Amino acid sequence: MKRRTFLRHTGTAVSIPLLLNGLKLSASPRQAMFRHLNPDNDKVIVLIQLIGGNDGLNCIVPMDQYDNLANARGNILLPENELLYVTDTNFFHPAMLGMKSLYDDAKMRIVQSVGYPNQNRSHFRSLDIWNTGSPAEEAWRTGWFGRYFESLHPSFPTNYPNEEYPHPFAITMASIVSETCQGTASNFSMTLEDPFSLSPLTEGNGSVPPDTPYGEELEFLRISISQTNDYAAMITEAANLGNNIQAYPTDNNLAEYLKTIALLLSGGLQTKVFIVPLGGFDTHANQVEEGKPADGEHAGLLSELSDAVNAFHKDLQALGLGERVVTMTFSEFGRQIKSNESFGTDHGTAAPLMLFGQCVVPGFLGNNPEIPNQVADQEGLAMQYDFRDVYGSVLMDWFEVPEDDVRNLFYQDFQYLPVLQPCSTVNAEKLRLQAEDLQLHVFPSPFQHGAQIRFYSEGAWVKLSLFNSLGSEVRVLTNRRLPVGQHDLRLEGHGLAPGNYYLRLQMDSRQKVVGVVKI
Repeated sequence: MKRRTFLRHTGTAVSIPLLLNGLKLSASPRQAMFRHLNPDNDKVIVLIQLIGGNDGLNCIVPMDQYDNLANARGNILLPENELLYVTDTNFFHPAMLGMKSLYDDAKMRIVQSVGYPNQNRSHFRSLDIWNTGSPAEEAWRTGWFGRYFESLHPSFPTNYPNEEYPHPFAITMASIVSETCQGTASNFSMTLEDPFSLSPLTEGNGSVPPDTPYGEELEFLRISISQTNDYAAMITEAANLGNNIQAYPTDNNLAEYLKTIALLLSGGLQTKVFIVPLGGFDTHANQVEEGKPADGEHAGLLSELSDAVNAFHKDLQALGLGERVVTMTFSEFGRQIKSNESFGTDHGTAAPLMLFGQCVVPGFLGNNPEIPNQVADQEGLAMQYDFRDVYGSVLMDWFEVPEDDVRNLFYQDFQYLPVLQPCSTVNAEKLRLQAEDLQLHVFPSPFQHGAQIRFYSEGAWVKLSLFNSLGSEVRVLTNRRLPVGQHDLRLEGHGLAPGNYYLRLQMDSRQKVVGVVKI
């Protein structure tokens, strides 16, 4: 059995950290790019992975697009009178009462239409992209949090845990570690299901291993077992010292995992990252019940997610941990705009990303997705925000990573997004810029031979791209610093097949997406 396969499946309570060989040479120097990270930061992030591809249009319904949604997904669309009012243009699924409570308490941030250019609709490949923070065209072997941890602890796992860092850096609440925390040589995450049922692994007799490949593997295994036992002891100690104040919903696996996290943090565990999976979102069929769109598999998942997150953050606040913890959802893709005949939806592109906690910038970020009058087959939501910009902004505002380091970690075109705040102060200038909507006009639309594009530049770097209905970036119309003033560009129709397209304008930390139709 290969080392990677063995380590991913060893043990059901706490796993041995992974070791990967065969890392691309281009990925390894990234750790040297970090210079100013703060190891004393006490912030914690909980990542909830919505496995399978969450249908954002069934979570958060854009009411200004309701008529076009009815044309595209009439067999699954919720009636207006069953939705939960949030704003004049956005309603929640009725199963999301817990989230609405958080939203009303200013503890929820919703980032509209999050994805990446050239969307891949394979579960496995798209999840790799989200876990690593790579471009769609490149395969990286380290996770985005793995690179962050490696910048602080380049020798890990050798000599860890130690007196200065006795606790696990990351924990995956499942039986297999998350690739989000994969480093160059080892995974920084351990698995955990029940902190009260951890049994020490046998460490062997300590004899000197032979100077052979077998001996190297044996020594690695011994180090990993010893490390696992040491970390398990710290987890058990924290569980015994911790407590929960808030009641959690019963028959809710996600709630049990989140309850355990709150328990461990209240007991003094210093783990920085928790990853919690919630499966079942690949809703090709029976997403809703026939004739009962408020019921079905997706409604059950949204109820589990909403109730668990609401109880978790109430518990954190009662425990005095509310300002230390933020929760963020992610999923490998959204669903297509059109429903199918099986009362479900198929793999799509962008979807809303949600953050929760006392230190989020509350409310919506971005405009509602635009739903065309005639939705093309397989069409997904146009991307408004790149998920790497959300990740990088979290690292900046939560873990104090400098922006230049974030660019080196992800990509040079990174744009800061105001999703979190330090609870006491807010970067007013960045919030002011984000609140000012960009103006982007295209006429005529529909067009046949070409269209004029008009926007106003404030002297910033401007990128204007054309995407097709499948999420592929088909043209970059400009990508440079433009002088202050009005700018007019020509979109040539030559070479474009008839159909729905989307123009995406990026300027400062703002984005604007406008649909256009080629006939």
